[in-house]
Amino acid sequence: AKVKRTRFDAQSVHCTRLEEWIDEYAENLPVHRSFILPSGGLAASTIHVARTICRRAERELVLLLEDIDKETFMFVNRLSDFLFVAARWVAMQQGVTEKIYVHQAGRNTEFDK
Repeated sequence: AKVKRTRFDAQSVHCTRLEEWIDEYAENLPVHRSFILPSGGLAASTIHVARTICRRAERELVLLLEDIDKETFMFVNRLSDFLFVAARWVAMQQGVTEKIYVHQAGRNTEFDK
């Protein structure tokens, strides 16, 4: 017998909630124009680690895109974005400065524009 496929978050309720939280937390954060290294104190750094694990899961899901519903992939993508914003917000709340990546001289990035 075939197992009936169930869809995760078919109405995108969870993704929408994550996007609302991202907007809410990001509202008071300084705009970042450089690559931010995982930093910001213990709590923020721990959230950054969770984000990297989430991104790793996202890369693995790419291999399964034909077999999973798109909402699953979208949720993991939005979750990693939320964790990034949450880490920045925690660092700001704790008054800890984030570390900015300093690239090699003469090497321009998209943030230099």
